[in-house]
Amino acid sequence: MNAALLSLAARSAWNRRGVLALVVASIALSTLLLVGIERIRHEVRESFSQSVSGTDLIVGARTGPVQLMLYAVFRIGSATNNISWDAAQMLAQHRAVAWTLPISLGDSHRGHAVVGTRAAYFERFRYGERQALALAEGRAFVDGIEGVFDVVIGSEVAHRLGYRLGQRVVLSHGDGAIAANDHADKPFKVAGILAPTGTPVDRSLHVSLEAIEALHLDWQAGVPIASMAVPADQLAQQDLTPRSVTAVLVGLKSRAAVFSVQRQVANHRAEPLMAVLPGVALDELWEVIGVGERGLLAVGVLVSVVSLAGLVAVILAGLAQRRRELAILRTVGCGPRTLLALLALEGALVTLAGVVLGLLAGALLLALGADLIQQHTGLRPGLGWPGADEWRWVGAVLAGGWTASLLPGWRAYRLSLTDGLSPRL
Repeated sequence: MNAALLSLAARSAWNRRGVLALVVASIALSTLLLVGIERIRHEVRESFSQSVSGTDLIVGARTGPVQLMLYAVFRIGSATNNISWDAAQMLAQHRAVAWTLPISLGDSHRGHAVVGTRAAYFERFRYGERQALALAEGRAFVDGIEGVFDVVIGSEVAHRLGYRLGQRVVLSHGDGAIAANDHADKPFKVAGILAPTGTPVDRSLHVSLEAIEALHLDWQAGVPIASMAVPADQLAQQDLTPRSVTAVLVGLKSRAAVFSVQRQVANHRAEPLMAVLPGVALDELWEVIGVGERGLLAVGVLVSVVSLAGLVAVILAGLAQRRRELAILRTVGCGPRTLLALLALEGALVTLAGVVLGLLAGALLLALGADLIQQHTGLRPGLGWPGADEWRWVGAVLAGGWTASLLPGWRAYRLSLTDGLSPRL
């Protein structure tokens, strides 16, 4: 009986395939939207959490933890103040510190951040599951005057701007909004191109700390001073020791010392400093952007509700035309409960078809558009089975479709035999 009922429901839906196809398409789109939002949410969170790993503390001028993470890791915004080179050296010499990576920010190139750092950055910096940076082409710069005009660019910078090894690059002071602030007198050469990481590293250009100092020897208060100009060929006679840096990434010998070092940094009397734990700051940052995430999910849920409402409307509208059909089924032995099950099963089949179509459409979009998504967003969603949270949304849509189809089924359940055989015109 169950197989016969399933066959009857499938044939009934097929006979009305023209109308139900629109409902299936609507449910497919809502499924695609829900599952897509969930996957994007997961990828964004993974991208945030994997932007830096293996770093125990990030030290900068005293500000908010979220703000420090934004400019030190994600290159968003700017620092309220720098920290002195003496403070950075103090951290490097601390007995509990294994390594430090000072970074200097503030310059840019065509909308991409320029990061001044040490050559050890390419060995010490970790992302994802403690993955090291890798060069797709070329080499890293070296500290000192030898590599002062070498730049190592991220994969996205190379892709968007079409840069290749050996190409000349002119950096800009600040955000580059004023052409007069370009460091045109000291061009750089692309020495290396990093492999993709899915982190802000892909959207950054990396130079040495000495290069940052060399660019600003003839600058004061953010303005170039013509009388202080230092030609590139005279940099060897200049002291290129950094005066200050934006932040310092710190790796400890033992994770057990993290709170002790954090407290000592906060109590540093020479200048106001703060040290944040990347994991804790990332959680706070995610809470800030979580409003947008919940808003996107709400939109997806509303679309799904509208789609399921359309399913109910179509089945209810069809009841008026099917009253004689249902009455005939009653005369051949189908009870009210069987009719209820028939319409509920029909609605479930339509919902299932829409969900399957939505999942297939999502897989096709990922297969064809993964490179485009990465190019424009920096994210590369994996092509694989939906995760646990995505399956929950799929289950919710299926349950919602079955539940929504109970209303037309209940209406059919209450139709009398004589009402179906003698319908009012």
